[in-house]
Amino acid sequence: MLNKLGLSLFALLCVMPGLAQPTEFAGGADKANVIDATRLLTQAQQYHQTDVTVKGVVTKVCKKRGCWMTLKVEKGEQITVKVRDGEMVFPMTAVGKTALATGRFEVFELTLEKSRRYLAHKAEENGEVFDSKALKKPITVYRLKPSAVTIL
Repeated sequence: MLNKLGLSLFALLCVMPGLAQPTEFAGGADKANVIDATRLLTQAQQYHQTDVTVKGVVTKVCKKRGCWMTLKVEKGEQITVKVRDGEMVFPMTAVGKTALATGRFEVFELTLEKSRRYLAHKAEENGEVFDSKALKKPITVYRLKPSAVTIL
């Protein structure tokens, strides 16, 4: 009897992740119009200030207010999905999950000094160490202001 109960519980635990429902904000992302991330990032200036849908794996979420999350897309590139505090609150449990976000794509080409300050701020926010002198080239920040998000 105990063996059957244990086996039933094990089977239930194996099936449960497949039953999980997506988390949707503002009705969910436009899944039908996902843009290829390689094309988006290689032609970033063409897409600056346009509405797109991107897909990636959540690597980080704002620990304070859930107001941003970082998506790893093609070839290790990152896109930050950022909302005003309280508009959407991304859960910490999203890390490692696939997400789709629809919204306004923005490109910020930072100077070396601004790159250092930006990365130092990000490191501090995440409790990480950052050596600003190690950064030798300016960075480009890709950001999406979402109107809708789906976390799978």
